[in-house]
Amino acid sequence: MPSQARLDGFASLLVHARERLGLGVGFVLWSGVTVPESLDIGALAIRIADEGVVAALLRKPNLDTLANLWVTGRIDILNGTIFDLAAERPNVRTRALMKSLDKGTVIRTLMRFLFIPRGGPFPLDQVRGHRARRDGTEDANRENVRYHYDLSNRFYELFLDPEMTYTCAYFRDWDNDIATAQQDKLHMICRKLRLKPGERLLDIGCGWGALICHAARHYGVHATGVTLAAEQADLAREKIGRLGLQDRVDVVLRDYAKMEGQFDKISSIGMFEQVGITNYATYFSSVNRLLKPGGLYLHHTIARPAKRNDTAFAKHAKEYAALTRYIFPGGELDHLGMSIANLQRHGFEVHDVESWREHYARTCRLWHDQLLTRMPEATAEIGSVKARLWLAYLAGCSVAFQRNTVGIFQTLASKRVKGPTRLPPTRADLYEAWPAVNSAR
Repeated sequence: MPSQARLDGFASLLVHARERLGLGVGFVLWSGVTVPESLDIGALAIRIADEGVVAALLRKPNLDTLANLWVTGRIDILNGTIFDLAAERPNVRTRALMKSLDKGTVIRTLMRFLFIPRGGPFPLDQVRGHRARRDGTEDANRENVRYHYDLSNRFYELFLDPEMTYTCAYFRDWDNDIATAQQDKLHMICRKLRLKPGERLLDIGCGWGALICHAARHYGVHATGVTLAAEQADLAREKIGRLGLQDRVDVVLRDYAKMEGQFDKISSIGMFEQVGITNYATYFSSVNRLLKPGGLYLHHTIARPAKRNDTAFAKHAKEYAALTRYIFPGGELDHLGMSIANLQRHGFEVHDVESWREHYARTCRLWHDQLLTRMPEATAEIGSVKARLWLAYLAGCSVAFQRNTVGIFQTLASKRVKGPTRLPPTRADLYEAWPAVNSAR
């Protein structure tokens, strides 16, 4: 079949699909042909670089194929972003969309691409994050954590706030910028933990040290951060030294389960997703062992919605599988009820649960937009494949939180005691006399 006939047939199929599905997005094909022919130069469009793209999707019409085509730029978005494309998608299931197309036209057109080489490269075929070890050992945890977080400190600086806070921000106003929202998040965590001068705080999965430095500077605590990401630890220690906090803040490069000592307060902000369901008993018993009686623990984690039973919950969506394969090897999400049950089983009393889902949708959107503006720098730092992968990851996370297919919760608990907890009778103290933003850079 001559290439021109394939091109003409595929263009006609796209015209048919746009009409039947009511799509507002256009297409720019490999020869420069546009669909519709009158496509405005500034219109939102999907660019398909070569006919091998169609062949690849025909043979394996799945998210892995699409991801490979995206990171190599063989599929791209013109005059817009993934968010613009998501907004154009009809609000019906994919199966229903496909039923609206003429099957004969679809089959005749796509059969012309059946024996066309898929082309390449397919760099993500070499990524095997879904086979990551989940045995909870320090070596396995270190390998999984470093895959994601030791990518490059400079890369993360391109899209994070000045404090390098790589977890959900807290928007007291939806128009706040990311720096303000992250500072407000740090204050809210410290307030929920009711930090007092002289107390000992342990931050499990401390990242680049934003929380431990903030807590020491603004709340007078002695803070210890624990992480398995060497590059994060190095940058955190540099920050501690620059701020003159060596006598009150330290970072330990160690697995959380091997930590020793007793702490008044413990936080875990966006680390729990890496633990793995089979290792929850070790995790919660470790936190309980490290926390003083009556001490407060803040459990901040992403969670999937619960299903009708455990068997249904164990089935993962294709997007979730791609996330663990390419972005977070070894990662697993529980549901809110599972977190609360595990806290109670391991000697905690649950006091408060707060959903931050829409806050994370906004956070990821701002991260995406910042990374998009600095893609040339990101590409120079980590290469175009990883830069485009992270751009799609941030956009996909934002859309998932926005559409309520995934959530995030802050759960405040204490190590169970007999008698009063000595907590305030209401939450009013969390919101009174809110401090002004004060960067710790």
